[in-house]
Amino acid sequence: MAPGHETESPSQQELRELCNIGYAAECGRLPREREWDSIRFGAKAARIQESGQGGDWIMIRYVCEREHRPAEHGVLEFQAAGATWKQKHRDARLQRMAECFLETWLKKKQRMTGVSEESGHD
Repeated sequence: MAPGHETESPSQQELRELCNIGYAAECGRLPREREWDSIRFGAKAARIQESGQGGDWIMIRYVCEREHRPAEHGVLEFQAAGATWKQKHRDARLQRMAECFLETWLKKKQRMTGVSEESGHD
């Protein structure tokens, strides 16, 4: 939801022309003052042996872009066995997007490998 437009929904034309193409620079709902225009995610499973916290981890890399250039980047680490984040991102919006990305990534991986929820994610 864009600030000041919480009760509005974009038209189908706005969605098609502004939202689904990529950067929505022409959108009237886009706040002028913003840190990022877009955030991209990638994930990789890893086995880490770290002072009692060993096991399967999922490394979520993110890149935030502003005006078609990298503005911020980093890695968020998720421990699969305990379903816990090593450290959450300082911005709750980016953290929530990372959680949604992780959920989708896990479901996709599960479909590809045929591994059920009960038997684990790898």
